[in-house]
Amino acid sequence: MAPSDLLDQHRSRCGQELMQLRILARAASLPGEASAEIRDATNAIIAEVEAMSRTALRAAGRQDAQAETFLWVRIARLAAAADRAVDAARNRDIAGLRGHLHQFDTLTSAIWAVQHATYGT
Repeated sequence: MAPSDLLDQHRSRCGQELMQLRILARAASLPGEASAEIRDATNAIIAEVEAMSRTALRAAGRQDAQAETFLWVRIARLAAAADRAVDAARNRDIAGLRGHLHQFDTLTSAIWAVQHATYGT
């Protein structure tokens, strides 16, 4: 499968999970299992972003330590935002959850933008 097709698949799956997170964030109240759903969705997105990053790096066909470090630092920030969102859900802090999920969404979009600008796919 072509790298661009793989990237499209990863991005599509990320988009589906992000939509689920947006729905959870708009909930008026958080049921007990919401933190588990948020954790599962954010973990799935992080896994797709990691896979997408590896695919983009391979597609570039060159070793660029700076670009690779840049992407992995962004993924670490994404994981930290996910942790904060899960903690807010556990504490039933709806406003905090919405803020952290908004940051998570923004970081995901930024990673996609960097990959597109850097690797042109």
